[in-house]
Amino acid sequence: MLRPLGLAFLCLTANAENWPQWRGPGGNGVSSEKNLPLEWSATKNVAWSTEIPGRGHSSPVVWDNRIFLTTALEGDPVPGAKPPVHMQEGQPFRHPDSTGVDRTHKLIVLSLDTASGRILWQRTAYDGPVYDERHKKNTYATPTPVTGGKAVYVSFESQGVYSYSFDGKLRWKASLGNIGTVGMGPASSPILFNNLVILLCDQEEGAGSFIAALSAATGRQVWKTPRQEAANWSTPILVQHAGQPVLIAPGMKNTIAYDPRSGKELWRTRGVVGNTVPSIVSGLGMVFPSAGYPDKRVYGVKTDGAFVWSYEKGAAYVPSPILYGDYLYVTTDRGLLTCIEARTGKVIYEGKRVPKPATFSASPIAYDGRIFLSSEDGDVFVVKAGPEHEVLGTNSLDEPLYASPAISGGRVYFRGVRRLFAIGQ
Repeated sequence: MLRPLGLAFLCLTANAENWPQWRGPGGNGVSSEKNLPLEWSATKNVAWSTEIPGRGHSSPVVWDNRIFLTTALEGDPVPGAKPPVHMQEGQPFRHPDSTGVDRTHKLIVLSLDTASGRILWQRTAYDGPVYDERHKKNTYATPTPVTGGKAVYVSFESQGVYSYSFDGKLRWKASLGNIGTVGMGPASSPILFNNLVILLCDQEEGAGSFIAALSAATGRQVWKTPRQEAANWSTPILVQHAGQPVLIAPGMKNTIAYDPRSGKELWRTRGVVGNTVPSIVSGLGMVFPSAGYPDKRVYGVKTDGAFVWSYEKGAAYVPSPILYGDYLYVTTDRGLLTCIEARTGKVIYEGKRVPKPATFSASPIAYDGRIFLSSEDGDVFVVKAGPEHEVLGTNSLDEPLYASPAISGGRVYFRGVRRLFAIGQ
């Protein structure tokens, strides 16, 4: 059986309750903790809430008594600033909802105390003009940080990669160069492997795309592998196959596996054809890439690259799927939920609705036999895991939720548009 790597595999001293990266241990959004809250509101079962300045869709990451997250503050106008020229099918392209390049932006890293929610420190990593635009729903602080317990690593894409000590001291900063994402902004999060920080940097129509590893100690580039994949907002995943670590990254043309130690390609199989925004999830000796625009598509692929099944409905443009037990759950951006038998691709149920119309950007989490879907309205729909669809309840916060939740130490952390909530006693 496949064992997701992530920080739990790589840092043997890590506490099982830590949530050290995008979608937690293994990058799958699943917690094995017990006695987590099942009901809450803006006033019920809220241990604390803390105002967070600016805008950011990055998830909080948690290590012991520390929380880390990022945010972006819009600054002064930049006279004459223009985005890079984006090309689509040989023609100049600018998305009508792209914005942001005409102002400066202050990109900030924060650390909070888990017990009280108090902001322990706040550091400005970057303050100035940005290279590219972002979609009006996106932010310049969307990639989630990653930590291995001694330092935290954050990516602001074209505006740099930064590492801070737990007490807020800048350890290093590095540049990936200018990365064009068709004016949609950043999203792919860094991951850690041993002493490496790995970043997926696909851009535009594929020219100049790459995946790279930086030294976690110094920020120096250790390896860089070119790719021919178009702009990609997904986060790669680390798994284990035949006793060896494997790094898997999705793409429009290909799903590609690499040796994370060297960047050498191991295998490739068919790509998801559409925009690669959802992240891959893994388990049961397989990985599950997906895309939701312009076509909906989910694949089941073994960790040796063998293609097993495809399902061409139900996938989201933004939220990632979730594997819980024997079932893969995929949801559309409108919350239509489909349950698939993960090993075979057999559809168990499809297109089941949440109790009221909603739009979703956050990826689901799972614990205690339940799937939690967080909407942009601030509602968290609780769905029973398993082959029978049942909505068990709705927990509502009083502000929109775009960031994906985190779980650690008996609490669930939700980042709203204004506040970070700690749900639990």
